[in-house]
Amino acid sequence: MALSFLSIFGKTFPMLRIRKISNPHLPVNVQTMSRIKEIISSQFPDIKPGKIDEISAQLINPLKYKYQASIFVAEDEKSSIRGFALFLYMPDLQFCYLDYMAVSPGKTSGGIGGALYERVREEAEAFGAMGIFFECLPDDPKLCKDETTLAQNKKRLAFYERYGARPIVNTRYETTVVPEDDCPPYLVFDGLGVRETITAQATRQIFRAILERKYGDYCPEYYIKDVVDSIHNDPVQMRPFRYKKKTQPALFRTTLPEKKKIFWVINDKHFIHHVREIGYVESPVRIKSIEKELVKTGLFRLGKVKEFSEKPIFKIHDPGYVNYFKSVCKSLPSGKSVYPYVFPIRNAARPPKDLSVKAGYYCIDTFTPLNKNAYLAARWGVNSTLTAAEEMLEGCKLAYVLTRPPGHHAERSVFGGFCYFNNNAIAADYLSLFGKIAILDIDYHHGNGQQQIFYNRNDVFTVSIHGHPSFAYPYFSGFKEETGEGEGSGYNLNFPLPETLDGSAYRITLAKALTSIRKFQPEYLVVALGLDTAKDDPTGSWTLSAGDFEENGFMIGKMKLPTLVIQEGGYKNRSLGTNARAFFNGLYRGHVD
Repeated sequence: MALSFLSIFGKTFPMLRIRKISNPHLPVNVQTMSRIKEIISSQFPDIKPGKIDEISAQLINPLKYKYQASIFVAEDEKSSIRGFALFLYMPDLQFCYLDYMAVSPGKTSGGIGGALYERVREEAEAFGAMGIFFECLPDDPKLCKDETTLAQNKKRLAFYERYGARPIVNTRYETTVVPEDDCPPYLVFDGLGVRETITAQATRQIFRAILERKYGDYCPEYYIKDVVDSIHNDPVQMRPFRYKKKTQPALFRTTLPEKKKIFWVINDKHFIHHVREIGYVESPVRIKSIEKELVKTGLFRLGKVKEFSEKPIFKIHDPGYVNYFKSVCKSLPSGKSVYPYVFPIRNAARPPKDLSVKAGYYCIDTFTPLNKNAYLAARWGVNSTLTAAEEMLEGCKLAYVLTRPPGHHAERSVFGGFCYFNNNAIAADYLSLFGKIAILDIDYHHGNGQQQIFYNRNDVFTVSIHGHPSFAYPYFSGFKEETGEGEGSGYNLNFPLPETLDGSAYRITLAKALTSIRKFQPEYLVVALGLDTAKDDPTGSWTLSAGDFEENGFMIGKMKLPTLVIQEGGYKNRSLGTNARAFFNGLYRGHVD
């Protein structure tokens, strides 16, 4: 058997992003896959080009290969490929196999191998796998005659002992297919800090699966049978620790308890957008009400908001609108709000000149104000959203953006409904480079912003459950017949519901919405979380309770999709935090069950 594993050592590398690739044909991944194949050709010269080219097919055809393949790629701050790992999951036997791991030639490792291996372990735990298997060249002089190679092998095996991973012994796995070959690999087992060994029966099945599925064109049946039949110890024996003093298995667990928490970003600049007019319900206390309750759950890990350029905003919103929004806010004195009061015909050739009059050119209602800090608060909300989206690309399964002002009513060229920038659309567009995206809007009001922005696209599936526009804002969109146009035909789905609705009736519709999302098979799910579906919310008419929010969260979590939740409406501050806590309890429980 050929060597199929290379580890890299060193300290943690700064500014390193590790993202998962499951679809090699996405435009953003084509060049990355080409670079990965170059690295394999350089690091593993004995591998035939046909085998390297086959990697792309492995990623998209799990039925043929009998395993689910993924690639984790390590990129630096310039998006240069620093290393990668090819990772296989065999669901019928519930084990993982690390096929390749390599670093770009000519560059220092800087901890890339450790970062990649930690990410692989996290993925294995997420699958609920019994452990990770991989091959590593022997550190025994009887099996490896080359002293330089032998020294390298010792370093590799010493590295993996830090995680509790050791070779399986007393079998014939490290027997060469061709007798005169040198350095047959050990099969190493990492029990993820949970298992120190496995049963003989399971090991026989795993040996056969690896040899047949990975090396079926190289290993003859008599060789496979000889290796499988050589397993006699039950449970199988692991080599004693050679480089590390034995410790408790729990110490070999990766840092998953914290990693498994919901990644939480709070727009800490939201409070500068404080409209004090009587009756204005979109106030800073909303965030505090939610934050206070969520802290109690212990489910969240707080992230630091990063700053991003305006480029993702300009991809979603018209530059004319963005520049107007920025300039008018900058021109207003503190404490002064401008409300749209004139709605001129939107003649692109002759828009109004006066900034206060021009507000109606870019707005859909009369109650969403412009003031000095509206742009800054909304802009920081976009930064918060993109921070969470980037975390999703690095393997985060659940993330939450607690922000205001909200965003789902903002269309490409207009603001309204307290919304200025559409955070859901910006996140979805950002993530769409890496696969199909579904947006599920569960605010009481129709997500007209996402609908309008993606109405002609088929890579983002927009779904909204809301009060019927005959009585609910924004009144002009959200009808069942609105299903998309052009390439987007069939990729917009509305569920307009009656004015009186309880939680059980709501869940019937939610189940239908989730079924449609499953059929779409997105890589990521963006949830526009409106808590204004609650009983006695001043902007809604439904009667959902905390128990209903928990059930809704559970149903969404059971989708098992990487899910980014972005805060939208919800204005009854007395129950806002309780309902948010219930929703996330359900979401987390559904996702990990």
